[in-house]
Amino acid sequence: MLPPVWRDALALFDADLHRRGMAEKTRRAYATDLGQFAAWSAAHDVEPGAVVLRTLRRYAQHLSEAGIQNASVTRKLAALRAFFRVLREHGQIPQNPADLMASPKAQQKLPRVLKPDELARLLDRIPTSTPLQVRDRALLEVAYGGGLRAEELVDLNAGAVDFDAEQLRVEGKGSKTRFVPLGEYAAQAISRYLDRARPVLYRQDGEEALFLSKTGRRLSTSDVRRRLRVWTRQAELQGGVSPHALRHSFATHLLDGGADLRSIQELLGHSSISTTQIYTRVESARLRLAYANAHPRA
Repeated sequence: MLPPVWRDALALFDADLHRRGMAEKTRRAYATDLGQFAAWSAAHDVEPGAVVLRTLRRYAQHLSEAGIQNASVTRKLAALRAFFRVLREHGQIPQNPADLMASPKAQQKLPRVLKPDELARLLDRIPTSTPLQVRDRALLEVAYGGGLRAEELVDLNAGAVDFDAEQLRVEGKGSKTRFVPLGEYAAQAISRYLDRARPVLYRQDGEEALFLSKTGRRLSTSDVRRRLRVWTRQAELQGGVSPHALRHSFATHLLDGGADLRSIQELLGHSSISTTQIYTRVESARLRLAYANAHPRA
């Protein structure tokens, strides 16, 4: 049990996130990271107002010694910056002790990108003989065709599909709504699913989810990953293929086709262009590899 001073501080921060319209999943992630820091601080008899830069450095060292990866340490420190910023805004502390705390450098990994022929092999080999096969074909066509996150896929409602406007209404991070084009293949797959599969899977009156499980409930993100693994094996694709790999492939193929970063940013629902710029590094790495393999004096 945390001391009251820490419980009050964490409650103040969560209320601030709620007021800003932060997604429930994000609030839970903040609560987990900050709860760990609060427990560590309380064990060392440190209250929120007594946290200084040295405290944070000791905590970062504690995380490192516990085997926590740099990327996770960076995320936890970002949560602490946000936490103390809110405390400062509410007059709880005179300054943010995390402002001067440098995050460890995380090794950047280029995302997995499937080639167009690999994606064609994956998607075209999904048969459409049973309702679940028809659903999976539509699910993965939308994942790649619209660049959706796994969470966005399962959050889609049947009413999000607009065939006349050829677009999908997607509820993204932070409850931000965006509209993504509905390509020909995805539109055909969804139409087939709505005509032939969803009525068979539908069990519960009032269920609005677009993609339904065999018991008629809304799919989970783990369901999406599991079904993708099944069809990845069927297509004999090497290495793990995640829903995020389909999203990365969507963005990279758009860039290869001449789309500008701002358009890709809007389609992906990124709040910052800097997040989208990872795809320019992917393209740069691909070109360097092509140069090294092909140029006689590389």
